[in-house]
Amino acid sequence: MAPPRSRGAAQGGVKAMERESMDFDIVIVGAGPAGLSAAIRLRQLVAESGTEMSVCVIDKGSEVGAHILSGACFESRPLDELIPDWKDRGAPLNTTVSRERFMFLTAKRSFSIPTALLPRQFHNRGNYIVSLGNLCRWLGEQAEALGAEIYPGFAAAEVLYDSDGRVCGVATGDMGVAKDGTHKDSYQPGMELRAKYTLFAEGCRGSLSKTLMERFALGEGVDPQTYGIGLKELWELDPARHHQGLVVHTAGWPMGLETWGGSFIYHLEDNQAAVGYVVALDYENPHLSPFEEFQRFKTHPAIRPMLEGGRRIAYGARALNEGGLQ
Repeated sequence: MAPPRSRGAAQGGVKAMERESMDFDIVIVGAGPAGLSAAIRLRQLVAESGTEMSVCVIDKGSEVGAHILSGACFESRPLDELIPDWKDRGAPLNTTVSRERFMFLTAKRSFSIPTALLPRQFHNRGNYIVSLGNLCRWLGEQAEALGAEIYPGFAAAEVLYDSDGRVCGVATGDMGVAKDGTHKDSYQPGMELRAKYTLFAEGCRGSLSKTLMERFALGEGVDPQTYGIGLKELWELDPARHHQGLVVHTAGWPMGLETWGGSFIYHLEDNQAAVGYVVALDYENPHLSPFEEFQRFKTHPAIRPMLEGGRRIAYGARALNEGGLQ
């Protein structure tokens, strides 16, 4: 579903178009887990209170979930609170964590560390191995069923401010612009989505969020955020090497002790596994390549046998917020 567009008028032989605008109570930028959960809760409040509140969600992806790359061990408590009957509604939480391992790797060997000795945040028993993209698609359906308007394929390109300097919405990017900046015949100006409240759920280091942090000095007087890059591949494994519900994390090789990072391997249903590698972006070696480290990791004697006979069916990478003890 797309917002309406203005047709424009010819002036002086040049097609001149002004932005059209739509007004909402709340505009949410980003149809990820945070943005969609917010839209659902807002529309639930509308139903509970009997008042009216228009909620609009826009996302740069061609469809909801198209830009969601994370492999995820999902703790269901937030979903229990948001949508208590999610099982009856068919939420795509199909694989419960049944077994977990943590290994420290050297160049040729691996050492298992009992999960009981790890911090509680590393314990995943009772959690679910999910495709976060599929979960977001389902959340989008729930939000729309409650009356939220969702417009995928429309990237927010600009923050709008009122005369007092307060955020009053966003504008989507112009379409039909040539590489040299000229307008093609297919040119259409962006749409202004104006709102009483604008929620930015762009994920890590969103382009608009960065401008807001600078304009309103949101980074002053707080601890600096640390970042990492996560690389993920989705594999279809040989059924003999697939163990649905298995969660594996590793630390150590191929990275040295001076570089923070590690791997995750999550065995989903249908013989699939999410295989990923995370490297903190404060690494000191200028020649280190997170992608190459990931490829080396897959050759380790403890990892390679799992992948033999399988095939990679998808891949991607994204920035991550890092927290905890670094």
